[in-house]
Amino acid sequence: MQTTNKYIEFKKQRELGEILSDSFGFIRNEFKPFFGTILKIVGPYILAMLISMGFYMYTIGDVFNLTAIGGNQFSALSPVIMVISVLALMLSSIAAYVLAQGTVLYYIKSYIDHKGTTDYDEIRQGVYGSFWSLIGLGILVGLSVFIGAMFCLIPGIYLAVPLSISFAILVFLKKDTMDSYQYSFSLIKENWWITFATLFIIYIIVMVATYAFSLPGAIYTWIKMGVFSGEMDAENMNLFNDPIYLFLNILSSLVQFLMNIILLVATALIFFNLNEKKNFTGTFERIESLGKSAEE
Repeated sequence: MQTTNKYIEFKKQRELGEILSDSFGFIRNEFKPFFGTILKIVGPYILAMLISMGFYMYTIGDVFNLTAIGGNQFSALSPVIMVISVLALMLSSIAAYVLAQGTVLYYIKSYIDHKGTTDYDEIRQGVYGSFWSLIGLGILVGLSVFIGAMFCLIPGIYLAVPLSISFAILVFLKKDTMDSYQYSFSLIKENWWITFATLFIIYIIVMVATYAFSLPGAIYTWIKMGVFSGEMDAENMNLFNDPIYLFLNILSSLVQFLMNIILLVATALIFFNLNEKKNFTGTFERIESLGKSAEE
């Protein structure tokens, strides 16, 4: 059981600035137990994703190996190896992101239920118990946004905003996959623009921070390609087989994955803000609590 010094009330209405400040405040206050829980539950899947990413990049690098063109060194381009690398990366990434989504939401749920304390076993049970529901919802959301973006970028963005809170609906309101998908549009009604603005600002913050960590990889790439010296070397154009390049890019991907946690916490706060505006759940609970206190 994890105790905290400062409790952040999730079930209340918030303005955009409060959502931003409370997102960072919650992560700051809960940093050690929060990321400790994420690493315990999701850590093995993150490791599998990073290893699969390295394997994929190393394998695909042979396609761009200019020195092999015209030669007989195409053994690494076996279709079987290519398919295995793609499938491994895809499946490990889906598992890692879904489990991260579930762990963040169930951590917050445990935090709320126990008024600032969290139960690891409860969180773990909740995450694995809803794994396939989260997978199904993730596929449904992904396909919807992808199809919307294929027709035009604007429909894709329009769908992405309400569907971003569908995972929180599944966890906090205990709805099934289809109900969570449908209810997200009802919950966000008349609040689409403010939700979009909040998500957009947080996304920009996350992207800027992620870009800062990706700079070492970019600088190393420019050096290897001879950008600074002005002498482009064809043999150095293929960086996918370079261990340093692979390490820097895998590290950048790990940072991007962890930075995405900020967006997940903010999404939970957005859900509670919208739910409070529509259903006043937290308000009724606080009134009921005051009533019980008065009776005692």
